[in-house]
Amino acid sequence: MWGYRGDLSKDDSAGTVCRLNMDNASTVQLFTLSGLNETMPFRVTIFSLTLVYYCLIVFFNTFLIIIIILDSNLHDPMYILLCIFCINALYGTSGFYPKFLKDLQSVSAEISYSGCLLQAFVMYSSALSDLSILAVMAYDRYVAICRPLHYHSVMTKKRLSQLISFSWLTPLCIMGTNIALTSQLILCNSYIPRLFCTNWIIVKLACPQNDTSVHNVIAYATIIIYVSHGIFIVWTYLHMVKVCAKSREDRVKFVQTCVPHLASLLTFLFAIMFDVVQMRFGSNDLPEHFKNFIAIEFLLIPPFVNPLIYGFKLTKIRNRIEVLACVKIKIKLKNTSGE
Repeated sequence: MWGYRGDLSKDDSAGTVCRLNMDNASTVQLFTLSGLNETMPFRVTIFSLTLVYYCLIVFFNTFLIIIIILDSNLHDPMYILLCIFCINALYGTSGFYPKFLKDLQSVSAEISYSGCLLQAFVMYSSALSDLSILAVMAYDRYVAICRPLHYHSVMTKKRLSQLISFSWLTPLCIMGTNIALTSQLILCNSYIPRLFCTNWIIVKLACPQNDTSVHNVIAYATIIIYVSHGIFIVWTYLHMVKVCAKSREDRVKFVQTCVPHLASLLTFLFAIMFDVVQMRFGSNDLPEHFKNFIAIEFLLIPPFVNPLIYGFKLTKIRNRIEVLACVKIKIKLKNTSGE
């Protein structure tokens, strides 16, 4: 009899704890970001460097966007896709750098529940869009090099607009679905061991009573979709290399237009691969600053390096920059002589 009553007490106790956890979970309105714990002595220096770095990212990408928009000679599909690429970089970095700069000025880094979901949506929809845009750019180069006679009939304005819509809408729909499902979870913790919010880490904060199997299915489906993007890009490059090996003119064309794209692709894949591997399979024993660097690598390197690679390597853009620089120098010399 007493044993039976004891079992009931344990069950009642477990149920009470469960209900308390669920009640506490329902009140989670703020997340605490712990990625800045080791930066306290260097926050002023990190803030200054980050602010300068973010300003350079905005300047380089905006400068390239303006050049492409204003110069009608750069309204070819390749340059329009590059313009979209730079716009996406501004969109993605806006989800991280302003909040990070604000956190560096705060005693504790906190973010609201809705703000956390929005940050995760912006940053990772941008990352997925990057890979989609790179796939579209690879297709554009493939048609230009492997099927040059059909290029203008294939890469029409309508086809280009469809491909751009695909490269933006697909990631937005995927991340929108992920975030919508995550928002239905009941959370039992508000501690995020990162500099920023990610959808997968929010899912890991869910109470055990939540069923996250759908999240796993969507996550692996997303991986399959974007791995297929990568396979498609590799396939196009294999064909381009095969075609370009036949003539010197094609090799020059490949180097001028495809090497920047390949450099951007490798930079992005290197950065995002480390982030995904660390987030899902990484060890907790790694130093905090190393994990932080891996986490922000896809926001640190590609948005800064890509406009420089394309600006210096693509002949038309480089020539346009040189013309603008010469005009500015002439105006300055004219003003100086006038004085």
